[in-house]
Amino acid sequence: MHAVFITLALLTVTGISSLISRVGRIPVPLPLIQIAVGAIAALAGLNIGFDPDMFLLLFIPPLLYADAYRMPMREFGELRNIIIMMALGLVVFTTLACGYFIHWLIPPIMLPAAFALAAVMSPTDAVSVGSMIEGGRAPARVVHILHGEALLNDASGLVCFKFAVAAAMTGLFSFQQALGSFIFMAAGGIVIGIVVAWAACRAEHMLLVRGYDDPPTHITLAMMLPFGIYLLADAVQCSGILAAVAGGMTVKFTGVMNEARTETRLKATTVWDMVNFTFNAVIFLLLGLQLPDLVTGGAAIARAGGISPWFLILAIVGIQLMMSLIRFAWIWISISARRLFAHLRHRNAVIPSARNVLLMTVAGTRGAITLAAVLSLPVATLAGPGFPGRDLLVTLAAGVIICSLVLASVAIPPLLHGMSTDEDDPSLHELDMMRIELAQTAIEALHAEQAVLAQQELDTMPDGSESVDLKQEAIGRLLHEYQDTLRRLDNSRAAEASIRATAIREKRTELALRFRLIRHMRERLHMRVVQKLINDETELTINQELDFIEQELQIEARSLPRPDGLPHASTHDGAALPETGCMAPALTD
Repeated sequence: MHAVFITLALLTVTGISSLISRVGRIPVPLPLIQIAVGAIAALAGLNIGFDPDMFLLLFIPPLLYADAYRMPMREFGELRNIIIMMALGLVVFTTLACGYFIHWLIPPIMLPAAFALAAVMSPTDAVSVGSMIEGGRAPARVVHILHGEALLNDASGLVCFKFAVAAAMTGLFSFQQALGSFIFMAAGGIVIGIVVAWAACRAEHMLLVRGYDDPPTHITLAMMLPFGIYLLADAVQCSGILAAVAGGMTVKFTGVMNEARTETRLKATTVWDMVNFTFNAVIFLLLGLQLPDLVTGGAAIARAGGISPWFLILAIVGIQLMMSLIRFAWIWISISARRLFAHLRHRNAVIPSARNVLLMTVAGTRGAITLAAVLSLPVATLAGPGFPGRDLLVTLAAGVIICSLVLASVAIPPLLHGMSTDEDDPSLHELDMMRIELAQTAIEALHAEQAVLAQQELDTMPDGSESVDLKQEAIGRLLHEYQDTLRRLDNSRAAEASIRATAIREKRTELALRFRLIRHMRERLHMRVVQKLINDETELTINQELDFIEQELQIEARSLPRPDGLPHASTHDGAALPETGCMAPALTD
């Protein structure tokens, strides 16, 4: 009963925090509001224990899986070098440079413990500032780099943290062992994620071929896939985080979503949107619930060590500033190296402006992974000693999380003000261009239908002339509709909702043509993705638009009256296309 109450309380507070943000129009990022609401709830008596292992298992796999599924594959490939430098090189650089700084700033913290603290704070949490840097205000290239970095640097940061903790507890450290372990964990996690996700997609495809297309069942299995991947990788001592990321990308790469029935995709979109919103909110609520105890414990530690609590606050601010400086320097070094390599190869390179570099610097906030990892440090028990200075490290890490979020909320809006998006970003033009091409595809298909009907008019029997005339009238209306779309660069309007008994045959013929046109559009859209003329993010956006149009047409087809003697719609005439289920999450950005 207690667990049920806690779950209901968390969900209630989640809704209240979002309501406060939207109704109150508070100019503060939602994560900070959720942390504040969580802290208030803790002071009001809501106490929830925090199990780091359970936290990582419950929240991290689905969120990383969904983020990996959303990541545009083309941009990820183009930006892979800078993403790897940020996700791997920056983590190691931050661990070493900030570790020495923490040891110098607070000498009682041993150097291995300082390295552990720096390592646990190195992974970024781009989700916490996603609402501030997305929505067309920030350059798409910057957004892709930040998301790609956040997907990959969790694993490298946790590996550095693991070996720093081992060195602090045992006094032993081997670079060769650390490097070998990192390669094994990273490569093993990626391989497991790819293999399991590919096998799941193949199994899903076989079920769909055999006609098993129940949307609730397939969506439920899809929700369990990231947990299964994570648990399997963790069981063999590999990176479950990288496994979940690789699994999400593999499911997207297989294209199993293209086999989904419209109902499945639309329902999956709603389910995954709710999971993302709820899990992200609960993460920051849990951080806020732990905050009062962390503040109280930090103040007690400072007084016990003869240190003023104000010094602890200044130390948190100093660590955050040092990490921001390290991040800025590394980004600048990466850009300079990219410019140099491009010059040596006589190629042009897109170099971010100083404003974009500052944006990427302050957007590197800390969040869920940092909190869970630092709370997993061993606690002193009768069975053995705890991690040296654990309570102080937990306090410092929690303070840096809050400080990084505050810095981002203060600095990002001025940086985004008046900022123009990347003019060279192809995705800015792909949507309209693809809509035009799809309208042209529909017009071409309609002209082909007209040619077929013209031949049928020559060969048709007298009793079949009515059907040919109805199709010609429907084609004429659709041609006008798609030609108007080309002029206005807008989606076509749905058919009239007012249905009379005398127009039933005409309406069914029109709906059959619409389903056939949507099928032609999907085929052309997929062909352009295969040819790499557009990215899969554009495909995802347009596929969702087509899903909504198709769903509306299906509802309209089911609402049509069926008078006696009227033939049923068939697969042949396109009014009832075959549909299948899917395990892939139909996610939106």
